[in-house]
Order: sequence, then structure tokens, then C-alpha cells
Amino acid sequence: MKDEEKNAMSGSATLNSGGVSSAASQRRKTEMILAKDNSTAPVLEADNVTIRYGSNAAIKDFTLIMPERRITAIIGPSGCGKSTLLRSFNRMNDFIDSLNIDGKFKYRGHDLYAASVDPVEVRRRIGMVFQKPNPFPKSIAQNIAWGPLINGIASKGGSGGLRDVDDLIEKSLRQAGLWDEVKDRLGESGLALSGGQQQRLCIARALAMEPEVLLMDEPCSALDPVSTMRIEDLIFELKESYTIVIVTHNMQQAARASDYTAFLEDGHLIEFGETEQVFTRPEKKRTEDYVSGRFG
Repeated sequence: MKDEEKNAMSGSATLNSGGVSSAASQRRKTEMILAKDNSTAPVLEADNVTIRYGSNAAIKDFTLIMPERRITAIIGPSGCGKSTLLRSFNRMNDFIDSLNIDGKFKYRGHDLYAASVDPVEVRRRIGMVFQKPNPFPKSIAQNIAWGPLINGIASKGGSGGLRDVDDLIEKSLRQAGLWDEVKDRLGESGLALSGGQQQRLCIARALAMEPEVLLMDEPCSALDPVSTMRIEDLIFELKESYTIVIVTHNMQQAARASDYTAFLEDGHLIEFGETEQVFTRPEKKRTEDYVSGRFG
């Protein structure tokens, strides 16, 4: 058996000792790892992707697959390309003129950047929760209802076969673990909630669009430990229904909350594998140094 196949069977995909592994090698290793989890299917893929801001490459020759109804954590030092990668999956980077993408981002095998693809529909199917809570300056109920109403997902009373907007508000807030705390305050401003509640409101707002995937960019970085634990518990519950990709600097959070972990450095995929393996038996010294806090 080849060395790269041995690495894949042991539970991780890594750079080889001579440098960066090829995109084809990354794909083979990743597929072998995920094959052990035979209840999953590929939902998101980065296929031999390089992302540049002008002449500066933020992501380099990157290949990775995110499986269905699993939590994939993306870790790595600041500036390694984690957020750039995450935002590219739902085309949030479309608004940056200097950004160019080579390779393909795929959703269930479909090229997310094909000319026929509507970016608005991409963002409906692939929701995003940002680093800092960003409720709209509207009521709690309006924060949830606004997106579904203007996108034709819901209506008052559910006329025309659409979702009933009041039912959708309650369902989304329940999914986000917030309903019992705000059910008697739906007319109050979302900005009046605590930081942790605001972040759960933003998660509920994303869920109201009925996505299949949730992208989370350091969703707990601005929260206290109690609120962080509630968000982590929520993320774990949501994976029963959603595919989740989370960027985090918190190693304990990645270890607690994710099924798979990808470690990035300088835009390259250094290692990918089952989270327990990446944190306890990493294949690469760089990974071991990073997850143990000796990175430098």
C-alpha cells in the first residue's frame, strides 16, 4: 500500500514530506476517510481551488469535501484563508472586485459559480452566520420573517401554498433554542437581546430561509463561556438536519463540536481527518504543534 493510502486509512489526509500534496492526492485521501462514514454523502466540495486577491493567493491548490449532516471544523492561524474559503461557498466574496477563483466550488456536484447559477439561491440553500451577532434593527419577529417574506418562502396565513410566516418564526426560534426566552417579546427589537441571544437570533434567521447547509464563521468569538456552550450544544443538535461548516480559533470548541477537522496554514490544506484523530494522533508535526498550542 502506498504511503498516502496508509495515511488516509489511518484517518487523516496530509501534506507529504516533500511539500504540498496534489489536489488529486488530497481528494483520494479525503474520499478514503469519508468512506468509513458510509452514512454520509458529499454536499460541499472545494475542487483544486486557488483564491487570489489581486496577485496574492489566499487559498492555494485546495481540495476538500464536506459530508452531509456532519460538522466540519476549519482551523488554522489568523490569515491562513479560513474565512475566505468559507465565504466562497455561498458566494459572499462576489462583492470583492479584486478576488479571483480558479478551480470549482460545488454543491451536490453542481458548480456554484456556473453562469446559470443564481447567487441569491446559493445563499438561500447555504446559509451563513457571522463572527459578531448582526441582528437587523427590527423586531425579533421581523428579523426572522423578513427574508422568507421577500424571497417568497412564507406569507401571512400561508396563502398560495407558502409557509405561514408566524409558524416559521416559531419553528426557527425553537430550532435556535430561543423561543421560550422571547415568545412574549416578539415585538421588541432584536438589538435589545443579550449577545448570546442575538447570535441565536441570527442562527434562527438563517434557519428561516430553510437552507441545507450552515456556514459559521467563528460564531462564538464575541460571546462569554456560558453563551458559547449554548451555541455549541445548539450546533450539535442542528447537525441532525443540516450540514455545518464552522471556522474557529478555539481548539477546544473544534474538538468538542465537530466530526471532521481541516487544518489550514498559509492557504494550504495541511491535514484533514476525523476530529478525534486530528487532535490526538495527528500525522503532521505542524498539526500537532498547532492543536497543542506550540505553533510558531
